[in-house]
Amino acid sequence: MKEFQVKDFDMTAKRPSLNSVIAQRKRLAQQQAEQDALLQQDNYTETEAKLMEEASSMSIVDHLDELRIRLVVAIVAIIIGTLGAYYYVEDILQILVAPAGKLYYTKPTEAFFTYMKISLVAGCIISSPIWFYQLWAFIIPALSKGEKKVTFMVVPTAVTLFVVGVLFSYYLVLPMAIQFFIGFGTDELQPLFSIGQYIDFVIAFILPFGITFELPLILIALGVIGILSSERLRQYRKMFILLAFIIGAAISPTPDMLSQTMIAGPMILLYEISYGVLRYIVKV
Repeated sequence: MKEFQVKDFDMTAKRPSLNSVIAQRKRLAQQQAEQDALLQQDNYTETEAKLMEEASSMSIVDHLDELRIRLVVAIVAIIIGTLGAYYYVEDILQILVAPAGKLYYTKPTEAFFTYMKISLVAGCIISSPIWFYQLWAFIIPALSKGEKKVTFMVVPTAVTLFVVGVLFSYYLVLPMAIQFFIGFGTDELQPLFSIGQYIDFVIAFILPFGITFELPLILIALGVIGILSSERLRQYRKMFILLAFIIGAAISPTPDMLSQTMIAGPMILLYEISYGVLRYIVKV
């Protein structure tokens, strides 16, 4: 029996046949058509499709790098908005102090830091569309079709409800609160508001209203994605009324019952509106 010997074989690369090339191109074309059909079925825009395609090919490090870039863009937008608001800070200040009238400052740096505080808050509000978009662009690739539809409603509705809450607080609730506290003054005890303390009071008073007015959006969004229902809202109504007064006491800048009621009352009303929308419009 002969010993097996390993020999070198020269094998030249064989060119693919015409049929195999045509079949491969058909497969690629079919895959692209299926991908396009899926995007069209989910109603993704060109921007969303691009974001999802980029996200699918990114590693964890790439996602962290993208998050860092979006945070930098958001911070730069807030800084630019703050600088722009500082240019008009005196006009903004006149609007804020209108319910109280003439104010004073008792420390050399109080007026300056008050101006900076007003500019920063106004800058965050002015630049909100930019940092809202950065947040949306970062999370949209991870959302499902139903969740994606909710995000289209969330961003503009959230800004609108926040502005409505701030305006409601400024024009209706804040003047009543200021007059209520001024009413404690007597001939021997005259109210003398410091600008720093007054602006802190106004910001702590109107911002909770803006956040509170987001309640219907949160509840309706939870109902749309199937986490909440109108029946559950009906069951938890009494518990929420108690919780509303507890939250009002927690976020109110003053311990009086009037401020707590002014915060709890709109929360209860918005809760009932959410219940009506989920039951009669969304029907869940």
